[in-house]
Amino acid sequence: MGIIEQLAERKIREAMERGELDHLPGAGRPLQLEDENPFVPPELRMAYKVLKNAGFVPPEVALRKEIHSIEQLLAIAEERDEQARLSKRLEMLKLRLSFMRPGAASGLDDPAYREKLGKRLDRTR
Repeated sequence: MGIIEQLAERKIREAMERGELDHLPGAGRPLQLEDENPFVPPELRMAYKVLKNAGFVPPEVALRKEIHSIEQLLAIAEERDEQARLSKRLEMLKLRLSFMRPGAASGLDDPAYREKLGKRLDRTR
């Protein structure tokens, strides 16, 4: 525990001993932890909350939202050129997302990517 944490703990303990924290609003009731994510390590929760309150979205979440939007647009696209453009964009976004997975060193675990890479390499020989 760092010096700041020790100082804060001491001040809280002293205030409790003096009874300054006895009649606070919500005393005796459970805390409302609606923003708490059990998958986020405790030491990162405050930082995540600050980022969330600032409107920051993690890159993976933003990417998933964009993939979802492209899929919806692709479902209603009528022109072939538009469908082709959206399909290429969707494929690129999904590939980018696959690289974001923990431990993903390459997209070679994706069969579709592996096949396209093989075809492209065959064309260059």
